[in-house]
Amino acid sequence: MARAASARRRCGESRPAGAGAASRAPRGRCGARCIVGWRRRSSAGPCRVWRVEAMASWVALSSSVVEYFEGEDFYRCGYCKNESGSRSNGMWAHSMTVQDYQDLIDRGWRRSGKYVYKPVMNQTCCPQYTIRCRSLQFQPSKSHKKVLKKMLKFLAKGEISKGNCEDEPMEPTMEDVVAGDVALINKLDIQCDLRTLQESLESEEKKKGRSAKKAESNELIQSQHPEEKLGSGEPSHSVEVHTVPKPGKGADLSKPPCRKAKEIRKERKRLKLMQQNPAGELEGFQAHREPLFPPKAKSNQPKSLEDLIFESLPENASHKLEVRVVRSSPPSSQFKATMLESYQVYKRYQMVIHKHPPDKPTVSQVRLVPVSFEDPEFKSSFSQSFSLYVKYQMAIHQDPPDECGKTEAENPPNGPDCGYGSFHQQYWLDGKIIAVGVIDILPHCVSSVYFYYDPDYSFLSLGVYSALREITFTRQLHEKTPQLSYYYMGFYIHSCPKMKYKGHYRPSDLLCPETYVWVPIEQCLSSLENSKYCRFNQDPEAVDEGRSKEPDRLQVFHKKAIMPYGVYKKQQKDPSEEAIVLQYASLVGQACSERMLLFRN
Repeated sequence: MARAASARRRCGESRPAGAGAASRAPRGRCGARCIVGWRRRSSAGPCRVWRVEAMASWVALSSSVVEYFEGEDFYRCGYCKNESGSRSNGMWAHSMTVQDYQDLIDRGWRRSGKYVYKPVMNQTCCPQYTIRCRSLQFQPSKSHKKVLKKMLKFLAKGEISKGNCEDEPMEPTMEDVVAGDVALINKLDIQCDLRTLQESLESEEKKKGRSAKKAESNELIQSQHPEEKLGSGEPSHSVEVHTVPKPGKGADLSKPPCRKAKEIRKERKRLKLMQQNPAGELEGFQAHREPLFPPKAKSNQPKSLEDLIFESLPENASHKLEVRVVRSSPPSSQFKATMLESYQVYKRYQMVIHKHPPDKPTVSQVRLVPVSFEDPEFKSSFSQSFSLYVKYQMAIHQDPPDECGKTEAENPPNGPDCGYGSFHQQYWLDGKIIAVGVIDILPHCVSSVYFYYDPDYSFLSLGVYSALREITFTRQLHEKTPQLSYYYMGFYIHSCPKMKYKGHYRPSDLLCPETYVWVPIEQCLSSLENSKYCRFNQDPEAVDEGRSKEPDRLQVFHKKAIMPYGVYKKQQKDPSEEAIVLQYASLVGQACSERMLLFRN
């Protein structure tokens, strides 16, 4: 998230008190933005003066400037539609570093543009739990694979599925709960000895007539078809075997009971696999009592997420899909060049999917950037708005033209090649944008912010597909930046059916709203069935380790000066000021309170 010279907003937006104070700081001799220092008299003796030049470089490199708003009122909930059920605390981020935002989302905060908010979990009608997916261990479920195969069929042959076009995954089946198809098969609690299996099959064959033997032969031939994938979880070709009992005679109790054809087919498959590996049959299936389906050769292992996404297409493929990652903060040339096309997709998405009228103003989507480039409404008027801003900076703050609106990307040497900050993943189909995923790349995660798409392509389940692509992208970034390994999906709301789908991307964790530790979602679901609000940490003695312990060390930005809260509070006469500042400190934690600058007017 690039740092801003000033906070800029769309026309018609309210401007919080003190907005733009950082931009009005005077300049030092080198031309860098500086903040006036402050004077403090210590009990030990002399005055310490932090002058402009001494603080300029520190402020430029490390500061986030936020303005906190206490959550006093209840308001309409966008999930359950309760007119006065939702409550949260929030702050306006005049600027924000990626490390500060990483720490904030690990304490339950979330951003919508420059507005960063935290639900009051034990009071709001629909508690919102931060959810993250452990991307390195993620395995696509059966429903995820269907979406990826649907995309491949469309790209390769132009096939359009006539089935479910919902943008959210289906409810998970039993297959979805396990990591992969092989894991499902290994759970079959059936064990047998090769000799017993052979004798059993021979006994069954003697009881069958010619027709049964013929059907049996056909079945074995079909099961050897090159497209057959034994042990993959896919249905196998089969021919049912029917036996007609003689009239007037029932079952012969002296003989083993007849078994279902399905069970016989399963045993034949097991026999075939064991015959292919006779050397290890006794060791593998009897001595060690391992599952009947041994691990496959590497070439037959279930396809990884990357294999499914990047599967090669024929040369004469019907369509071409390209995913481009473009920086939106500060905006790259590619981002600027595609602003209008991206905006048109967004507008159509809002009209068709969310039933917005064509002339409805868009809620601000300003991101953690100096200009609201994440907001398509702002993009459409960017040139005119920016010209006005430059004129304002030059006339009011005496900024030279070449310094107006300068931003910088955060590109540390140990970070990803693309750097940290806000990006757009643009989905180009045959040369046009059909979807856009807004993401933040942070020190430990890729955070999904927003996604929109052309409704004409709803049949491709682009919401699911984009999530799988973002998980894959996280794994790619991890190769260069080992500490970056999580995929944050925003909030999980158990009481809202439309938001529960996020729990299908496993393994995943939910954030405990009291101790801010991550707990596997499987351990949380039973509690959420009984209560909307839950403390997931089962240790009753556990506390928030990152809580504010020394509020006097909190950094305050007041009247163009930076000072610890211990100094600031001596200048204040309003008794309510202390309660607000301490509430802010408790919500952001000790580390962020010492790094971020709390703007007070």
